[in-house]
Amino acid sequence: MPIIGTAMVTGGTSGIGLAFARALAARGCDLVLVARNRQRLDETAEELRAAHGIAVHTIVADLTDRADADTVARRLEDTSAPVDILVNNAGHGVHTPLTEQLDVHDAAIDLMIRGVLVLGAAAGRAMQARGNGLIINVGSVAGLVAMGTYSAIKSWVNTYSESLSLELEGSGVQVMTLIPGWVRTEFHGRAKIRTSAIPSFLWLESDRLVADCLADVEAGRTRSVPSRRFKVIAWLAQRMPRALVRRATALIRKGRR
Repeated sequence: MPIIGTAMVTGGTSGIGLAFARALAARGCDLVLVARNRQRLDETAEELRAAHGIAVHTIVADLTDRADADTVARRLEDTSAPVDILVNNAGHGVHTPLTEQLDVHDAAIDLMIRGVLVLGAAAGRAMQARGNGLIINVGSVAGLVAMGTYSAIKSWVNTYSESLSLELEGSGVQVMTLIPGWVRTEFHGRAKIRTSAIPSFLWLESDRLVADCLADVEAGRTRSVPSRRFKVIAWLAQRMPRALVRRATALIRKGRR
């Protein structure tokens, strides 16, 4: 489908979200950026306006807060200023044992499950009523293995996104499930995840990942696993005997501690 109109990007001031914002702005899309930090939002908005001559609106929101999530959802359903594209990207790493600090897990679930569900539902309703639109949900290859809360959450996102795609099939709304691997952003540092044991050839650049995803959207696909190497990894994670996947996951976990 053509990538045109107004795009909302959650977590749009850093990492994959910022790469999406820049790529969509370069295509002439106006933007609605959603993030928690007012200063970074303002700086990013000004950069994109100056570089591409587009309109950029901002919403300061913490999607772990239900009132904030509802505010963003209302913007998605505003018929006077339609949002044609939703990039459901906001998220962070979780490197906390499953038996400790349950508030950390609660916050992650609110952000990356409830937030994705609420915004996806609002966008889906509005776009279905208009008969067109695009929703990109950022899942992860981590959702195909077992590495704690983050993997469990991204497993839900992967399945949710495919389910939403089936539910909206034939409505004119395209739902893309993006399943990236390791991407060079500040994501891992924020979560205090050690990455030195991850081979350099496995890392992806966020701009390349986004370019691959948007190419898959234009080709009419509903799932994007950027790069051949992660296509192979995702294929193996889903088809290898589970005992082998567990052993490989255990080795990865050791390298992240």
